[in-house]
Amino acid sequence: MALASAATDSPIQTTSETNDNNLQTFFVLHKASSRKSEKRSTGTGKTRRRIDLSPSSPKKTDKSEAERAEEWDERRYEHLRMEAFELVWSRIDLTIKDVLRGINTNVLNEIHSWVCESFNAIKSFGTLGFAEATRSFPIVAAATCKRLFTGLILTKNMEFVDDLLTFEELGLSLRSHGCHVANLSSMDFSAKNGIGGCLRGFLRQFLTTTLDAADISILASWYREQDNHDSPVVVIIDDMERCCGSVLSDFILMLSEWVLKIPIIILMGVSTTLDAPRNILPSNVLQRLCPSKFILGSPAERMDAVVEAVLVKQCSGFSVGHRAAVFLRNYFLNQDGTLTSFIRALKIACAQHFSMEPLSFILGDLLVEEKQKGEKICLLPEVILKHASQLPSYVRNQMADQTAKSLVHGFSELKRLQKCWSIVVLCLYEAGKCNKIRLLDLLCEALDPDLYISRASNNHVELDKDSGLGMASDRCKRRKYSTFQKGGIISQIVRKVRDLPAVMLYQLLKSWENITVDILEIHEKLKELQSVLRFEDGKLKQNVDDISKRHSSWSPLNIEKDSKAINEKAATLLDCLVRDYLRPMECIPLHEIVCFKNVEKLQLALIGDPRRRIQVDLLEFYKILQCSCCSKSGNVLLPSMHDTSVISGTW
Repeated sequence: MALASAATDSPIQTTSETNDNNLQTFFVLHKASSRKSEKRSTGTGKTRRRIDLSPSSPKKTDKSEAERAEEWDERRYEHLRMEAFELVWSRIDLTIKDVLRGINTNVLNEIHSWVCESFNAIKSFGTLGFAEATRSFPIVAAATCKRLFTGLILTKNMEFVDDLLTFEELGLSLRSHGCHVANLSSMDFSAKNGIGGCLRGFLRQFLTTTLDAADISILASWYREQDNHDSPVVVIIDDMERCCGSVLSDFILMLSEWVLKIPIIILMGVSTTLDAPRNILPSNVLQRLCPSKFILGSPAERMDAVVEAVLVKQCSGFSVGHRAAVFLRNYFLNQDGTLTSFIRALKIACAQHFSMEPLSFILGDLLVEEKQKGEKICLLPEVILKHASQLPSYVRNQMADQTAKSLVHGFSELKRLQKCWSIVVLCLYEAGKCNKIRLLDLLCEALDPDLYISRASNNHVELDKDSGLGMASDRCKRRKYSTFQKGGIISQIVRKVRDLPAVMLYQLLKSWENITVDILEIHEKLKELQSVLRFEDGKLKQNVDDISKRHSSWSPLNIEKDSKAINEKAATLLDCLVRDYLRPMECIPLHEIVCFKNVEKLQLALIGDPRRRIQVDLLEFYKILQCSCCSKSGNVLLPSMHDTSVISGTW
């Protein structure tokens, strides 16, 4: 009531106050603009503060020039890191594609041979004249002549995303041999599109003209009139189990009616079992198919091949630490289990490494030098020496000689130890294949710095204990057994070598010979072991003549007549390689430049908090816009900030 009476007592005053309030926002903005122009003309107020902030004194001039130089260096090295990332990841991406293509090379060649045989079988039914072949209706023929040659490709993948590249490579391979190829996805066989939409998508891949109606007779005319009848028409369906059964059935029945005019061959991907068509297609459709079976490499084989090329052989020089490798393995197993997700996570790890590590651009230079097969020693800028001297591994190993030449030597030693490590891992992997050990699991253990430190400390203790022993073989035997008693994958592999049959041991030594050929110090130890062995009638025998002619300089190679002793010496060799050369990346000086270890950042990017990520990006927007004035304000809003920065203040 009081508010109502006050409003009736002074209606004019209330109205004027309301009008003032309504115009307040516009009036303030207008006055602010005019005041700025007045202060510019009079030279008072804020103009004085701007003059004070301008470089007027020598001290401030020096500071601003130093800041500008520092910012220029940061932008320059940021640009170099971006270029290095693009170079490194392009190498990784190309290597992955080559590896996957190589795994399926034999299968693709087998499929091409089968396509040629099927095409010849279709032509054996008879050759049609031009007039008969271009008629707009199919030919009446026996049921045996209407069967479609169908290749069922078992992919063994529950998620077909890993097979997209495989079917793309299959199409390119068949096109390179002159086949007419149409790649169709399971989305083309949806119930929404129906047989009409499916047929239009099929014809669109051969005909350049716009289709008013989906009519397969147009394709028959194209096949004869355009002189395309010397090659088969291959239809590739990436995942038949995701197709609508009724649409796929109608499509197969239609093609079978036209197979004499258009020699069509079907290739269909199957992810579960080769009996899947029986669960999708009715019996009358199955009778129109003449199936053949092809099996691609398993997902585990493809994963091991990618891990070997990228993370073990380290095709680009980039590597990951132990915790990062464990996270990548768990992410692969716990998420969708696809190779595509693993490669995406690896790319994010690579991008984060180059964005966080100031000296990561050196990896790009090392890659270029390796490509040019030349070693150049150049004087590194002082800023690089400064950053390198602050690396924990640099300080921990007491690399006091902080010169450009010492850093170049450190990089050379890093590459050498990296190569030795990868060769020992590959030797372990070859020996562990009989136990079906996965390379990714072995990689995680081989990268563990704690296990390496434990092996090194035990080796040091055993050497002290063995100082009073006369025979070197006794010292090796004692150190060997202390290693064998440890658990883990590596110990299982070493013990497995002791129990291998003679034929498998011979094959293992031959594979080790090919793996170690690039490292002379490891290769010589292996050749020394092989020199006292010979293979006859499926059995390994010692080379008595060689033993009598020379005295072995490496006492573990004093091989006894018993075949078990031969396995024992092979296991001893592998154990020595593990102890002497399996040095993880995180235990090598300067590894921070090439090795990604920040699991928390990777986890946040793949699994973490998108709301927090958006908020951080909004608060640090000036890093993206490269705005110098806003970077000094912290989290305080300034008029020059972008409008979206206001959003961060509401969260």
